[in-house]
This record gives sequence, structure tokens and C-alpha cells, in this order.
Amino acid sequence: MAIAPAERLRVLHIGKFYAPQRGGIERHVQDLAEWQLANAIDTQVLVHQPAGHWFGTRDVINGVTVERSGCVAAPLYAPISPAFPLRLSSMIRRHRPQVLHLHLPNPSCFALLASPAARRLPWIVHWHADISPDAKDWRLHVAYRLYRPFEQAVLKRAAAIIVTSQAYRDASVALAPWLAKSHVIGLGSGRAPDSSARALAWPAGNGIKLIAVGRLSYYKGFDTLLDALALLRDRGEVQVPRLLLVGEGEHGRRLREHASRMDLDDCVRFAGAIDDGLLQAAYSSADLFVLPSLDRSEAFGLVLLEAMRAGLPVVASAIFGSGVGHVVADGHTGDLFASGSASALADALIRMTREPARRERMGLAGSARWRDEFSLERSASQIAELYSQVVAQR
Repeated sequence: MAIAPAERLRVLHIGKFYAPQRGGIERHVQDLAEWQLANAIDTQVLVHQPAGHWFGTRDVINGVTVERSGCVAAPLYAPISPAFPLRLSSMIRRHRPQVLHLHLPNPSCFALLASPAARRLPWIVHWHADISPDAKDWRLHVAYRLYRPFEQAVLKRAAAIIVTSQAYRDASVALAPWLAKSHVIGLGSGRAPDSSARALAWPAGNGIKLIAVGRLSYYKGFDTLLDALALLRDRGEVQVPRLLLVGEGEHGRRLREHASRMDLDDCVRFAGAIDDGLLQAAYSSADLFVLPSLDRSEAFGLVLLEAMRAGLPVVASAIFGSGVGHVVADGHTGDLFASGSASALADALIRMTREPARRERMGLAGSARWRDEFSLERSASQIAELYSQVVAQR
């Protein structure tokens, strides 16, 4: 969808982080901003530096101007940036946006409530995830009591709210008062990056090659995946799947120790953070993608789209109120299993191991579903149309 020059819009995205920082939200904001710039929407981005980088920067990434406000620290994944309000005012003055696109959760967005310049503009809130009530960290529950009034004030002020799936919208307590102005627009992924000429070494063995990608955090459920592999070994399976686990995070050391205790060092490789080309090469050489997340902190699962785009069948958690069950067509593009159950995951892996024709059929179906339902073009076009509606109403 190209917008005629006479109707050219100016948009300012406000998020937590941006490339080269990795994560589903970061990936989506980058893809969306670059698509918009290529389709005659003047787009700039305001985010934060990584924690501990106190001074702000401004650079251009693939044509998109990205300003990063200095970040003192990021406790509980929440950037602390005293200079953020000043950066916000400066960007509004220079860029003169017609729409502010807020990516939540992000407490820095609360600065807009006190900004006269920001309040004169329409806000679109992109609701990527709730602050999950299922989180194990008690600090999140305490912090949310302070966070929630500001969150609700932002939602009240928003002209429109984008939710990534109907299931997530219906299950969200925070969004319940604002359903009348919420719009379900799924995430999308663009064309695959070029594969690296290099290749990651998989663990030795003859089992199928599994790939899992994500931040090494509690809610990603990688403990469950390791437990499932150990269970298959204990059952005497001859072909225990080989796992390539891509990502970094605060639970990385604990997961490595857990794998060693379970005697899985010979069938699990922790690849850490890798670049896009190397990740694409890993997708291309894998047999199966696994997403074992535990709760609604996994709101959508953008990595599922990357796997489907690569033609991989998937095995993923069935999480009530999450978009995962919408992205994965159970029994068609992949299999869903009971969240947190190592036994159920082991059974799903065994079935995929023993039925290569089914894996191939699911991979082809997933690739077709990505093209038809979850392309970047489809998602970004719907968002551009929402911009036009909000600006016209304004």
C-alpha cells in the first residue's frame, strides 16, 4: 500500500529498544519503520540506549532516523531514562509528527502524559503484551501497582489501540475498558534475510535438529524443553533430538547448568546471540522449531513467523489467552502441547521424529500460512490505514 505524496504522513514511533538490540518488539518496530519509509510515510524512532549507556545518540539505520535516550539502568526490563522527556520534546519539534505510535509495555511512554506537545497529537498504542499476572517475580506484581494507573491513563488518552490477536484482546484485563477502540492487527514478518555463508555446528548425533530462539528468561520455558529431551533419553529413545538454542538472557547460566546436570551436553548447544544471516542459515538447516513458553508474557511469538517463513513445522505451547494458538494452526502447521508439561512436549517431539512426511507437510502449510496471513505487507498496510483514519478524525 503506497500513500500518495500529497497524503504523506509523519509518524514517530516510541519504543524501548531498537536494532541491534534483539527481541520480538524490537524486530517488529524495525520492520514496520523500514516498510513505512519505503511506502512514503515519514518515519522516525525514539528509543533507549542499552542499560548503562548514559548518553543519547542519533543515527540512521536503513534510512530510518533513530534517536536513543541515555539509559541509567533497566530493572525489571523497564528502562530508566531521565533525559527521555527532553528527547521526546526535541523530536516532536523537529520531526513534526502527525501520529505518535507508542509500543507498550514501556514506562517511558508515560512522559507523554505530561507533554503539551505530545497531548496535541493523536496516539496509537501498540499493545504488545500485558504485565503478566502469572509472572513468578514478586517485584513485577509490586511494580505493576504503581505502573497500572499511568498505563490506564495512556490507554484512555489513545485514539486507537492495536492488539496482536483476538485471543489476547479478549483475555486482557488491562484492555477490558477500552475494547471499543481496539483493533486486532497481527504482527507480520518480511522477506527472509540472506543466509550466512557460515553455518552453526549442530550437536553430534542422528536425531532430528530442533531450533529454539528467544531471550533466556523464565517465561520462555526452556527448562521444560531441556526436561523433555532428558525424558526422551530416559525412555531409551535411540534418536534423541539435537537442540540449537539461540539467544541470551538473565537465565543463561542457570540453563547451561541445568543441561549439564541432566547430562544433555552432547545433544544441546547454546548458540548465544547471532546475526540475522547466521540465524537464517540455522533455520534453513533445522528440521523443527520449538516454542515452549509458559504464560501470556508470550503474547504472539514473532519467532513463529520466522520459522514458518523458513518452511519449518513448529511445536508450541498451548497458552490460554495468547496469540500463539492463532499463529500455529494445530495439526496443520504444527502441534500445540500443554504449556509447562515436559511429558506432553516429549510426546510431540517423538511424533515429529517418527513422521518425517508429516513434518514436511506442516512446513509447507506453515510457509503458505505466513504468506497469506502474516506477511509484513499485510500487517503494515492495515496499520497505515489506521493512521489515515485517526488523522482524518483528528
